[in-house]
Order: sequence, then C-alpha cells, then structure tokens
Amino acid sequence: MTNPSNKAVVLLSGGLDSATVLAIARSEGYETYALSVSYGQRHAAELQAAERVAQRLGATALQRLQVNLDAVGGSALTDRSIAVPEAPTSGIPVTYVPARNTLFLSLALGWAEVLGATDLFIGVNAVDYSGYPDCRPEFVRAFEALANLATRAGVEGARFRVHTPLIQLAKAEIIRRGAALGVDFSETVSCYQADAEGRACGRCDSCRIRRDGFSAAGLADPTRYQG
Repeated sequence: MTNPSNKAVVLLSGGLDSATVLAIARSEGYETYALSVSYGQRHAAELQAAERVAQRLGATALQRLQVNLDAVGGSALTDRSIAVPEAPTSGIPVTYVPARNTLFLSLALGWAEVLGATDLFIGVNAVDYSGYPDCRPEFVRAFEALANLATRAGVEGARFRVHTPLIQLAKAEIIRRGAALGVDFSETVSCYQADAEGRACGRCDSCRIRRDGFSAAGLADPTRYQG
C-alpha cells in the first residue's frame, strides 16, 4: 500500500510552539488538519487560542477531542490542589502530565488513519523545555515505530512519520521561525495558569521561557499579562 496524500494531522494546543508547527506544516505544502485536546487542563483558554490560530493559519479543519486527565491527576496542570511552581525546580517538574503526549499522538494517529494521512506534527522541544520525558527524540522515535506496528495502514504498507520541526531549536529560534511564517503570537496562550481571558501570569516556567525567548529573538513580547 502506498499513500501519496499530502494531508497531515497537527497537534495544536494554542501555544506558541504548536502555532509555529502548524505554520511550518502549511509552508511545506501539507493540507493541515489541526487537533486540539481538552484534557482537563486548568489553562483552558488555550483551547480558544487553538481555534483562533487554526483559522488564521488556514487549517483545513480543527478537531477538538476530550480526554479527562483531570480524573487521573498527578500534575499541577490537571489537579488544582497542586500549585504551579513559580520558580525553577530540579528534576521533572509537577507540571509534567503523565502520558499526555502519548495520548495526544495516539489520538492524532487514529484521526490520521481515518483521513488517509501518514504525517503527524507535534511541537515537542528538547532544548528550551521543562525536562518532560515525552518531549525527547527517543520518545518520538519509539512512538513512530509503534504507529507503524499498531495500525491497519501500517500493516498494509503505509509509513507513518512523526515530524518534530522544533525539537532542536531554542525558543528564540522558534519565535523567529514562526514570525517569518506569519504567526500572530498575540493570539497564542502558553501560560500554565492563564486566566479565562487568556492573560498570562508572567511567573510560571512556561511564561519565563516564553518571555526570555522573545527577548533573545529581539522581538517585542505581545503576550497579554494579568494585572
């Protein structure tokens, strides 16, 4: 079985990185199908951001799926009894969501197989990130192998690929790349504890990395902050 489709499923959280990935996929000629996941995250404003980004960047469709990871807990992003850290910590931080990227890629894989697509895009990064184990190249390679073993399309000869165009880029490089492709970063939400209007706290790890990235890129930070 061969698959000449130029369709691609792009995981779109509504944040800076995933918006840039969507723009990259579009620039490479893919017909993009954006997938946003409501997983019980406290920063739900990013879901509205994903809708704005998908529309502005010309995604063919935006699918929103739901996984209730808040029922599982174990992360400051899904359990409101766990405080979001506002200072650097050692080791894997409590903002790590168990199995999140594994689940997200699995959902993307299922939709891709239905669409007849074999290309998945995800904005994981192994440079300016918080130490999450499911952002590493080893994880991506392992999932790609799984995708080709666990699907009818893979068994019949299709070859799934997981694209990670940001994985070795510093945040400033990601911002410059996105800006060059027309991403409006003011429409994105990256904060771990953004309010209902999408305004960032300015204190969490994600805010710090984002703010430092704009500074290093030499670009004005368009982020809307609380207070």
